[in-house]
Amino acid sequence: MALNIEQKKAIVAEVNDVASSALSAVAAEYRGLTVEQMTLLRREARNNGVYLRVVRNTLAKRAVEDTDFACMQEGLTGPLILAFSQEDPGSAARVIKDFAKEHKLLEVKMVSIGGKMLAPSDIDTLAKMPTYDQAISLLMAVMKAPIEKLARTVNEVPGKLVRTVAAIKDAKEAA
Repeated sequence: MALNIEQKKAIVAEVNDVASSALSAVAAEYRGLTVEQMTLLRREARNNGVYLRVVRNTLAKRAVEDTDFACMQEGLTGPLILAFSQEDPGSAARVIKDFAKEHKLLEVKMVSIGGKMLAPSDIDTLAKMPTYDQAISLLMAVMKAPIEKLARTVNEVPGKLVRTVAAIKDAKEAA
């Protein structure tokens, strides 16, 4: 179905708006996937806060023109699906990576974060990035560790005194 100029402008504006606020992007070739598989991928993406869109490459090049993902313009060839992370940087990579494990026809072509293009093999690194909540919990654990160690150390002094007095008492009773 051919798109008129207004529809094309709307698509470019929508993708540009999403790309402007996205944290990372993944482009994958979907050639050979069935409609049911694509629907499953879209559902998975929606559940994880990932914007997923199949866009004509000429429109996609215009959409990412003034964003951090302008570095992807040269690689936009062939049937590609674009995934933009909205909530945390690794969410798009996790969705695409997990789906590609089960469906070998989905092949990662480009990965971009922070205005830099990464190798497609770096999707594992991006997918392993913690979510916001995980990062906060890791930070809190690091901040809490020295305080816990200090509390244990301070608590050990009276405990050692009690054990020493108990040992002296036991030694006197035994004698």
